[in-house]
Amino acid sequence: MSELDHKFELRFATCAQDMRAAQRLRYRVFVEELGSDGAMVDHKAQLEADEFDPVYDHLMLIDKSRSDDPLEQCVGVYRLLTGEKAVEIGGFYTESEYDLSVLKASGKRLLELGRSCVAPEYRGGTALYHMWAGLAKYVFEGGFDVLFGVASFHGTDMSKLAEPLSLLHHRHLAPETLRVRAVEDVFQNMDLIPEDQIDRRSAMLQVPALIKAYLRLGGTVGEGAFVDHAFNTIDVCLILDIAQVSPRQKEMYTRERIR
Repeated sequence: MSELDHKFELRFATCAQDMRAAQRLRYRVFVEELGSDGAMVDHKAQLEADEFDPVYDHLMLIDKSRSDDPLEQCVGVYRLLTGEKAVEIGGFYTESEYDLSVLKASGKRLLELGRSCVAPEYRGGTALYHMWAGLAKYVFEGGFDVLFGVASFHGTDMSKLAEPLSLLHHRHLAPETLRVRAVEDVFQNMDLIPEDQIDRRSAMLQVPALIKAYLRLGGTVGEGAFVDHAFNTIDVCLILDIAQVSPRQKEMYTRERIR
């Protein structure tokens, strides 16, 4: 924790209370803020959970000054699954939306990222940086080659997001060797507007901060989008080849310590 702001603690969930704190933050963001729902959402306990939680690692950013209630102290969370663990449990969460055959056949060491969120009042500050820095340290020290996972736009109307989705398709499509594709029966075409008709500035303003962060590191997107009506989102699959991260970025993001 040496490089963290004094009020933050970065660590992995190690007990049931930690898990509930992560699920409480996800409820605040995904359910209360974004309007999602699902079979395992517990409105009474205010927890957003699913069947994958027990087998994933949960990287948490804690601010104990935020509340006396430990369940409200988690201000950022990332859910992680290694390729080796995915083989043990029969697959990745992302496979419900995207065909990952090209990644799984690549011979590269994979790490799936998901359910990432930051409490609203911590966005635009250093919280996201600390989450990214902790994640980067885990990735580089663990020797992972490719990071991937779904990231979301709010809403389910493709036409309202035609410009940013088209920009991602034209400018940031993954190379064929890593280009996953939305599962055929749910595939939504992201090539909605010709590239020369896109207002790039306007389009980028509509791209969520998390997706922009991936793009700045050299991240790319898979082909096609997935409309998740339960979560009230349009999902894209982000793929980051670690070899594309510059030495400067690598050095900047590997100073944190995770407990």
